[in-house]
Amino acid sequence: MMNKFNIASSKETIEMLYDNNTSIARFGDGELSYIQKKGLYFQNYNAELANRLNEVLNSNIPNLLIGLPIALNRENCELYEGYAKEYWIDWLDKNEEKMLQMINEKNKYYSAQISRFYLDYKDKTYVGEYVEMLKKIWDNRDIVIIEGEKSRLGVGNDLFNNVKSINRILCPPEDAFFKYNEILNKAKEVKKDKLILLALGPTATVLAYDLHKLGYKAVDIGHVDIEYEWYLRKAKTKIKIDNKYMGEQGVMGAEAESKQDRLNIKDVQDEKYEKEIIERII
Repeated sequence: MMNKFNIASSKETIEMLYDNNTSIARFGDGELSYIQKKGLYFQNYNAELANRLNEVLNSNIPNLLIGLPIALNRENCELYEGYAKEYWIDWLDKNEEKMLQMINEKNKYYSAQISRFYLDYKDKTYVGEYVEMLKKIWDNRDIVIIEGEKSRLGVGNDLFNNVKSINRILCPPEDAFFKYNEILNKAKEVKKDKLILLALGPTATVLAYDLHKLGYKAVDIGHVDIEYEWYLRKAKTKIKIDNKYMGEQGVMGAEAESKQDRLNIKDVQDEKYEKEIIERII
C-alpha cells in the first residue's frame, strides 16, 4: 500500500489560485511517466524535457504550486468510476514504488485534477458549482492562452465569457517542446499584469515554472476545455469534439491513430477567435 502523499483537494487548489501571485505546474500520469523515460504519443521522448520536468517536480519556489494526481493516494481511486478507476489502480500497481522514490512525502502538493472535474467521477452533482469556482481564477482578467494550434480553448462555449480580453499564442499541437525557446521568448513579451493560461502537455508544466520564476502568474490548465465540452454534452464516455484537438488516448481509438489522422481537424470560421491570435509558432 502506498504511503500517503500530502495532496490538497481540487477545491483547495483552486482557492489557492485566487491569489494573484500563485501559479501551478501540473504533473499527470504522462508527465510522471515521462521522467521515467517514457515518451507520449503527442510528445516524443526528449532527455532535456525529462530533466526539466524532474527539476520542476523537485523545486520549492514560493507561490508555485506543484500539482499531482489525487489518485496517488490509493483511496482516492474510489472517487472514480469505470475505466478511470481501473486505470489508476493498474497504474499504481505498476508505478507506486517509483513514485515513492521520485516524490518527497514531506512536501505539500496540490491537485493536478483541477482541469479534470467531470467525466471520471462517480459523483457529478457538484460540477456546475465547481466550474463557477474555476472561472473565478480568470474573472475580469486580461488573459493570454498559450495552447496547441488546434486546441481552441473556449471556442464555441462560454468558458471564458467572464474575462476582460483574450490573446492567444498558438504552438505546435504535438512535440511542442522542440519549439520551447521560441515559445518562452514570445511569452516573455506578455505584460506581467496578464494571466497566462497554458494548455501544452508536459511543455506547459515546464513553462509554468519558468514563467512563474520570471514574475508571471501562469496556470497550467491543460484539459479544461475538453472536460467542459464533455460536461455540457453530458457525455458518458470520452467523445471527440468537432474542431478541437484531443490530447487524449482512448477517444474513439485515438491511441491507434496516426499523427496525420489526429491532426486532421476541421478549421473554425470564427472571426473573434482569429483576432485573438497574436502569434503562431508552428
